[in-house]
Amino acid sequence: MNVEKHFLFEGKIKETRSLGEGLINDTFFVETEGDSPNYILQRKNKNIFKDVPAMMDNIQKVTQHLKKKIIAAGGDPLREAMTVIPTVDNKLYYKDEEGEFWAACLFIDNTITYESADSPELAAQGGKGIGKFQSMLSDMKEPLADILPGFHNMRFRFKQWDEVLVKDPVGRKSGVQKEIGWIESRREEMLALWAKAESGEIPTRVTHNDTKINNILFDKQGNVLCVIDLDTVLSSIVLNDYGDAMRTFTNAGKEDDENLDNIFVKMDIFKGYTQGYLSETISFLTQSEIENLAFSAKYITFEQVLRFLMDYIDGDNYYRVKNEKHNLVRTHAQYKLLQSMEENYDQMCKIVHDFVQEMKK
Repeated sequence: MNVEKHFLFEGKIKETRSLGEGLINDTFFVETEGDSPNYILQRKNKNIFKDVPAMMDNIQKVTQHLKKKIIAAGGDPLREAMTVIPTVDNKLYYKDEEGEFWAACLFIDNTITYESADSPELAAQGGKGIGKFQSMLSDMKEPLADILPGFHNMRFRFKQWDEVLVKDPVGRKSGVQKEIGWIESRREEMLALWAKAESGEIPTRVTHNDTKINNILFDKQGNVLCVIDLDTVLSSIVLNDYGDAMRTFTNAGKEDDENLDNIFVKMDIFKGYTQGYLSETISFLTQSEIENLAFSAKYITFEQVLRFLMDYIDGDNYYRVKNEKHNLVRTHAQYKLLQSMEENYDQMCKIVHDFVQEMKK
Protein backbone atom coordinates (compact mmCIF):
# COMPACT_ATOMS: atom_id res chain seq x y z
CA MET A 1 0.00 0.00 0.00
CA ASN A 2 2.88 2.33 0.94
CA VAL A 3 0.64 5.22 2.00
CA GLU A 4 2.12 5.15 5.50
CA LYS A 5 5.34 6.91 4.42
CA HIS A 6 3.37 10.09 3.77
CA PHE A 7 2.38 10.51 7.45
CA LEU A 8 4.43 11.62 10.46
CA PHE A 9 4.41 8.25 12.20
CA GLU A 10 6.93 7.64 14.98
CA GLY A 11 9.06 4.51 14.95
CA LYS A 12 9.47 1.76 12.37
CA ILE A 13 6.32 0.21 10.93
CA LYS A 14 6.01 -3.50 11.70
CA GLU A 15 2.71 -4.27 9.95
CA THR A 16 -0.36 -2.62 8.40
CA ARG A 17 -3.51 -4.72 8.42
CA SER A 18 -7.19 -4.25 7.68
CA LEU A 19 -9.34 -3.44 10.70
CA GLY A 20 -13.03 -4.38 10.76
CA GLU A 21 -15.57 -4.11 7.98
CA GLY A 22 -16.57 -0.46 7.91
CA LEU A 23 -19.70 0.44 5.97
CA ILE A 24 -18.21 3.74 4.79
CA ASN A 25 -14.42 4.03 5.14
CA ASP A 26 -11.65 1.45 4.70
CA THR A 27 -9.76 1.25 7.99
CA PHE A 28 -6.28 -0.12 8.72
CA PHE A 29 -4.26 -0.68 11.90
CA VAL A 30 -0.64 0.44 11.67
CA GLU A 31 1.54 -1.42 14.16
CA THR A 32 4.99 -0.09 14.96
CA GLU A 33 8.01 -1.76 16.57
CA GLY A 34 9.05 -1.37 20.20
CA ASP A 35 7.48 1.33 22.35
CA SER A 36 6.42 3.59 19.50
CA PRO A 37 2.71 4.42 19.29
CA ASN A 38 0.40 2.60 16.89
CA TYR A 39 -1.97 4.33 14.47
CA ILE A 40 -5.27 4.13 12.63
CA LEU A 41 -5.13 4.80 8.89
CA GLN A 42 -8.28 5.34 6.84
CA ARG A 43 -9.17 5.69 3.19
CA LYS A 44 -12.07 8.14 3.38
CA ASN A 45 -15.14 7.49 1.26
CA LYS A 46 -15.20 10.45 -1.13
CA ASN A 47 -18.58 9.34 -2.52
CA ILE A 48 -20.19 9.97 0.89
CA PHE A 49 -17.91 12.81 1.99
CA LYS A 50 -17.70 15.13 -1.00
CA ASP A 51 -15.20 17.49 0.67
CA VAL A 52 -12.68 15.47 2.67
CA PRO A 53 -10.35 18.46 3.27
CA ALA A 54 -13.24 20.38 4.90
CA MET A 55 -14.18 17.28 6.91
CA MET A 56 -10.63 16.93 8.24
CA ASP A 57 -10.54 20.63 9.06
CA ASN A 58 -13.74 20.17 11.12
CA ILE A 59 -12.18 17.24 12.97
CA GLN A 60 -9.03 19.20 13.74
CA LYS A 61 -10.99 22.19 15.08
CA VAL A 62 -13.12 19.98 17.31
CA THR A 63 -10.26 17.86 18.67
CA GLN A 64 -8.13 20.93 19.40
CA HIS A 65 -11.01 22.47 21.35
CA LEU A 66 -11.54 19.24 23.28
CA LYS A 67 -7.85 18.91 24.10
CA LYS A 68 -7.73 22.40 25.60
CA LYS A 69 -10.64 21.50 27.89
CA ILE A 70 -9.07 18.15 28.84
CA ILE A 71 -5.71 19.74 29.67
CA ALA A 72 -7.41 22.42 31.78
CA ALA A 73 -9.21 19.68 33.72
CA GLY A 74 -5.95 17.80 34.33
CA GLY A 75 -6.78 14.95 31.95
CA ASP A 76 -4.78 13.17 29.27
CA PRO A 77 -5.39 14.80 25.85
CA LEU A 78 -3.84 11.87 23.98
CA ARG A 79 -6.30 9.37 25.49
CA GLU A 80 -9.42 11.45 26.06
CA ALA A 81 -9.66 12.90 22.55
CA MET A 82 -8.73 11.79 19.05
CA THR A 83 -5.34 12.98 17.78
CA VAL A 84 -5.05 13.65 14.05
CA ILE A 85 -1.62 12.74 12.64
CA PRO A 86 -0.50 15.14 9.91
CA THR A 87 1.29 14.23 6.70
CA VAL A 88 4.98 14.90 6.11
CA ASP A 89 4.01 18.15 4.34
CA ASN A 90 1.84 19.14 7.34
CA LYS A 91 -1.58 18.47 5.84
CA LEU A 92 -4.47 16.73 7.59
CA TYR A 93 -4.88 14.24 4.72
CA TYR A 94 -2.96 12.64 1.87
CA LYS A 95 -4.37 12.42 -1.64
CA ASP A 96 -2.91 9.52 -3.63
CA GLU A 97 -2.36 9.15 -7.37
CA GLU A 98 -5.83 7.61 -7.82
CA GLY A 99 -7.45 10.62 -6.16
CA GLU A 100 -8.24 8.72 -2.94
CA PHE A 101 -8.07 10.59 0.36
CA TRP A 102 -6.24 9.15 3.37
CA ALA A 103 -6.15 10.33 6.99
CA ALA A 104 -4.52 9.02 10.15
CA CYS A 105 -4.95 9.30 13.88
CA LEU A 106 -3.24 8.01 17.00
CA PHE A 107 -4.42 4.58 18.16
CA ILE A 108 -5.67 4.69 21.77
CA ASP A 109 -4.68 1.39 23.41
CA ASN A 110 -6.10 -0.48 26.40
CA THR A 111 -9.68 0.42 25.55
CA ILE A 112 -12.99 -1.43 25.20
CA THR A 113 -15.79 -0.94 22.68
CA TYR A 114 -19.32 -2.34 22.73
CA GLU A 115 -21.65 -3.17 19.87
CA SER A 116 -24.79 -2.74 21.97
CA ALA A 117 -25.89 -1.45 25.36
CA ASP A 118 -27.10 -4.54 27.16
CA SER A 119 -27.65 -2.91 30.56
CA PRO A 120 -29.01 0.40 31.87
CA GLU A 121 -25.63 1.01 33.53
CA LEU A 122 -23.77 0.74 30.22
CA ALA A 123 -26.41 2.88 28.52
CA ALA A 124 -25.91 5.52 31.22
CA GLN A 125 -22.17 5.54 30.52
CA GLY A 126 -22.92 5.94 26.81
CA GLY A 127 -25.19 8.88 27.61
CA LYS A 128 -22.47 10.45 29.75
CA GLY A 129 -19.99 10.03 26.88
CA ILE A 130 -22.11 11.83 24.30
CA GLY A 131 -23.30 14.36 26.87
CA LYS A 132 -19.75 15.22 27.94
CA PHE A 133 -18.68 15.51 24.30
CA GLN A 134 -21.48 18.01 23.65
CA SER A 135 -20.83 19.84 26.91
CA MET A 136 -17.14 20.41 26.21
CA LEU A 137 -18.02 21.76 22.77
CA SER A 138 -21.00 23.87 23.87
CA ASP A 139 -18.89 27.06 23.94
CA MET A 140 -17.06 26.43 20.67
CA LYS A 141 -17.49 29.45 18.40
CA GLU A 142 -15.40 28.45 15.37
CA PRO A 143 -17.62 27.70 12.36
CA LEU A 144 -17.67 24.19 10.94
CA ALA A 145 -18.12 23.30 7.29
CA ASP A 146 -21.45 21.70 6.35
CA ILE A 147 -19.95 18.48 5.02
CA LEU A 148 -23.31 16.65 4.85
CA PRO A 149 -25.86 19.13 3.47
CA GLY A 150 -29.40 18.34 4.56
CA PHE A 151 -28.38 15.79 7.20
CA HIS A 152 -31.37 15.28 9.57
CA ASN A 153 -33.06 18.26 7.89
CA MET A 154 -36.65 17.06 7.53
CA ARG A 155 -37.59 19.72 4.99
CA PHE A 156 -34.74 18.55 2.78
CA ARG A 157 -35.71 14.88 3.29
CA PHE A 158 -39.32 15.54 2.28
CA LYS A 159 -38.13 17.39 -0.82
CA GLN A 160 -36.14 14.29 -1.79
CA TRP A 161 -39.11 12.09 -0.91
CA ASP A 162 -41.56 14.05 -3.05
CA GLU A 163 -39.19 13.94 -6.03
CA VAL A 164 -38.72 10.18 -5.75
CA LEU A 165 -42.48 9.58 -5.52
CA VAL A 166 -43.02 11.59 -8.70
CA LYS A 167 -40.29 9.72 -10.60
CA ASP A 168 -41.00 6.20 -9.27
CA PRO A 169 -38.00 5.07 -11.37
CA VAL A 170 -38.35 1.29 -10.96
CA GLY A 171 -42.13 1.04 -10.57
CA ARG A 172 -42.20 0.07 -6.89
CA LYS A 173 -44.48 2.84 -5.58
CA SER A 174 -47.77 1.06 -6.28
CA GLY A 175 -46.74 -1.86 -4.06
CA VAL A 176 -46.01 0.25 -0.98
CA GLN A 177 -49.07 2.52 -0.67
CA LYS A 178 -49.60 1.48 2.95
CA GLU A 179 -46.02 2.37 3.83
CA ILE A 180 -46.26 5.69 1.99
CA GLY A 181 -49.30 6.42 4.17
CA TRP A 182 -47.13 5.91 7.27
CA ILE A 183 -44.86 8.70 6.09
CA GLU A 184 -47.55 11.12 4.98
CA SER A 185 -49.59 10.80 8.18
CA ARG A 186 -46.62 12.12 10.19
CA ARG A 187 -45.33 14.77 7.77
CA GLU A 188 -46.76 17.75 9.63
CA GLU A 189 -45.50 16.89 13.13
CA MET A 190 -42.02 16.03 11.89
CA LEU A 191 -41.68 19.25 9.91
CA ALA A 192 -42.88 21.15 12.99
CA LEU A 193 -39.80 20.08 14.95
CA TRP A 194 -37.43 21.13 12.17
CA ALA A 195 -39.20 24.50 11.95
CA LYS A 196 -38.06 25.13 15.54
CA ALA A 197 -34.47 24.58 14.42
CA GLU A 198 -34.94 26.88 11.43
CA SER A 199 -36.37 29.66 13.61
CA GLY A 200 -33.59 29.36 16.20
CA GLU A 201 -35.97 28.30 18.97
CA ILE A 202 -33.81 25.18 19.14
CA PRO A 203 -30.20 26.40 18.90
CA THR A 204 -27.49 25.12 16.59
CA ARG A 205 -24.46 23.58 18.30
CA VAL A 206 -21.54 21.26 17.53
CA THR A 207 -22.91 17.73 17.13
CA HIS A 208 -21.44 14.28 16.43
CA ASN A 209 -24.26 12.89 14.26
CA ASP A 210 -23.40 9.20 14.56
CA THR A 211 -23.94 8.34 18.21
CA LYS A 212 -23.89 4.53 18.14
CA ILE A 213 -22.32 3.05 21.25
CA ASN A 214 -19.43 1.60 19.22
CA ASN A 215 -18.27 5.18 18.58
CA ILE A 216 -17.40 5.53 22.27
CA LEU A 217 -14.19 4.15 23.76
CA PHE A 218 -14.28 2.90 27.36
CA ASP A 219 -11.36 2.24 29.67
CA LYS A 220 -10.83 -1.16 31.29
CA GLN A 221 -12.81 -0.02 34.34
CA GLY A 222 -15.88 0.63 32.19
CA ASN A 223 -15.69 4.42 32.27
CA VAL A 224 -16.09 6.59 29.16
CA LEU A 225 -12.73 7.60 27.78
CA CYS A 226 -13.24 9.15 24.37
CA VAL A 227 -15.76 9.70 21.55
CA ILE A 228 -14.37 8.62 18.17
CA ASP A 229 -15.32 8.55 14.47
CA LEU A 230 -15.69 12.30 14.06
CA ASP A 231 -16.21 12.32 10.27
CA THR A 232 -19.81 13.48 10.66
CA VAL A 233 -19.13 16.31 13.12
CA LEU A 234 -20.91 19.50 12.05
CA SER A 235 -23.17 22.29 13.31
CA SER A 236 -26.73 21.13 13.95
CA ILE A 237 -29.09 20.55 16.88
CA VAL A 238 -28.17 18.36 19.86
CA LEU A 239 -31.48 16.55 19.48
CA ASN A 240 -30.00 14.74 16.47
CA ASP A 241 -27.38 13.08 18.67
CA TYR A 242 -29.80 12.20 21.46
CA GLY A 243 -32.45 10.92 19.03
CA ASP A 244 -30.05 8.79 17.04
CA ALA A 245 -28.64 7.30 20.23
CA MET A 246 -32.17 6.38 21.32
CA ARG A 247 -32.83 4.79 17.92
CA THR A 248 -29.73 2.59 18.14
CA PHE A 249 -29.37 2.00 21.91
CA THR A 250 -32.96 1.10 22.77
CA ASN A 251 -33.97 -1.22 19.90
CA ALA A 252 -34.42 -4.75 21.23
CA GLY A 253 -34.15 -6.11 17.68
CA LYS A 254 -31.94 -5.47 14.68
CA GLU A 255 -32.19 -2.59 12.23
CA ASP A 256 -33.20 -5.07 9.52
CA ASP A 257 -34.94 -7.64 11.73
CA GLU A 258 -37.47 -9.67 9.74
CA ASN A 259 -39.19 -10.84 12.93
CA LEU A 260 -41.03 -7.71 14.03
CA ASP A 261 -41.89 -9.34 17.37
CA ASN A 262 -38.23 -8.83 18.29
CA ILE A 263 -38.50 -5.07 17.95
CA PHE A 264 -39.55 -2.73 20.77
CA VAL A 265 -38.11 0.10 22.83
CA LYS A 266 -36.21 -1.10 25.88
CA MET A 267 -37.37 1.50 28.36
CA ASP A 268 -34.75 0.62 30.96
CA ILE A 269 -32.07 1.46 28.37
CA PHE A 270 -33.90 4.69 27.48
CA LYS A 271 -33.96 5.65 31.15
CA GLY A 272 -30.29 4.76 31.71
CA TYR A 273 -29.05 6.70 28.69
CA THR A 274 -31.20 9.72 29.51
CA GLN A 275 -29.91 9.87 33.08
CA GLY A 276 -26.29 9.71 31.93
CA TYR A 277 -26.84 12.22 29.13
CA LEU A 278 -28.64 14.80 31.26
CA SER A 279 -26.05 14.52 34.03
CA GLU A 280 -23.55 16.09 31.61
CA THR A 281 -25.81 18.45 29.62
CA ILE A 282 -28.34 19.87 32.08
CA SER A 283 -26.06 22.87 32.69
CA PHE A 284 -26.29 24.21 29.15
CA LEU A 285 -29.43 22.79 27.49
CA THR A 286 -32.24 25.29 26.88
CA GLN A 287 -35.83 24.64 27.92
CA SER A 288 -36.80 24.07 24.28
CA GLU A 289 -34.08 21.46 23.84
CA ILE A 290 -35.17 19.65 27.01
CA GLU A 291 -38.85 19.73 26.02
CA ASN A 292 -38.09 18.14 22.64
CA LEU A 293 -35.63 15.44 23.76
CA ALA A 294 -38.16 12.62 23.90
CA PHE A 295 -39.70 13.66 20.58
CA SER A 296 -36.27 13.59 18.92
CA ALA A 297 -36.20 9.80 19.38
CA LYS A 298 -39.35 9.57 17.26
CA TYR A 299 -38.02 12.18 14.82
CA ILE A 300 -34.77 10.41 13.99
CA THR A 301 -36.43 6.99 13.84
CA PHE A 302 -39.11 8.37 11.52
CA GLU A 303 -36.41 9.88 9.32
CA GLN A 304 -34.84 6.45 8.98
CA VAL A 305 -38.19 4.88 8.04
CA LEU A 306 -38.54 7.56 5.36
CA ARG A 307 -35.00 7.11 4.03
CA PHE A 308 -35.17 3.31 3.84
CA LEU A 309 -38.53 3.43 2.06
CA MET A 310 -37.37 6.24 -0.23
CA ASP A 311 -34.29 4.25 -1.22
CA TYR A 312 -36.46 1.18 -1.89
CA ILE A 313 -38.77 3.17 -4.19
CA ASP A 314 -35.74 4.78 -5.84
CA GLY A 315 -34.18 1.41 -6.71
CA ASP A 316 -31.69 0.97 -3.84
CA ASN A 317 -29.15 3.62 -4.80
CA TYR A 318 -27.95 4.72 -1.36
CA TYR A 319 -27.86 1.88 1.16
CA ARG A 320 -26.09 -1.40 0.50
CA VAL A 321 -28.64 -4.17 0.13
CA LYS A 322 -28.48 -7.97 0.29
CA ASN A 323 -31.55 -8.41 -1.94
CA GLU A 324 -34.25 -6.33 -3.60
CA LYS A 325 -36.48 -6.42 -0.50
CA HIS A 326 -33.77 -5.47 2.00
CA ASN A 327 -34.70 -1.78 2.22
CA LEU A 328 -38.36 -2.70 2.61
CA VAL A 329 -37.47 -5.06 5.48
CA ARG A 330 -35.52 -2.21 7.08
CA THR A 331 -38.50 0.10 6.58
CA HIS A 332 -40.85 -2.28 8.41
CA ALA A 333 -38.36 -2.89 11.22
CA GLN A 334 -37.76 0.81 11.83
CA TYR A 335 -41.48 1.50 11.63
CA LYS A 336 -42.13 -1.08 14.34
CA LEU A 337 -39.56 0.71 16.50
CA LEU A 338 -41.25 4.04 15.78
CA GLN A 339 -44.63 2.59 16.79
CA SER A 340 -43.13 1.32 20.04
CA MET A 341 -41.75 4.79 20.73
CA GLU A 342 -45.14 6.33 20.05
CA GLU A 343 -46.80 3.88 22.44
CA ASN A 344 -44.26 4.72 25.16
CA TYR A 345 -44.00 8.43 24.39
CA ASP A 346 -45.77 9.70 27.51
CA GLN A 347 -43.50 7.61 29.70
CA MET A 348 -40.43 8.83 27.76
CA CYS A 349 -41.47 12.44 28.37
CA LYS A 350 -42.00 11.73 32.07
CA ILE A 351 -38.55 10.14 32.41
CA VAL A 352 -36.91 13.24 30.91
CA HIS A 353 -39.02 15.57 33.06
CA ASP A 354 -38.35 13.70 36.30
CA PHE A 355 -34.58 13.60 35.76
CA VAL A 356 -34.50 17.30 34.93
CA GLN A 357 -36.44 18.18 38.09
CA GLU A 358 -34.21 15.98 40.20
CA MET A 359 -30.98 17.41 38.76
CA LYS A 360 -32.10 21.02 39.13
CA LYS A 361 -32.77 20.68 42.87
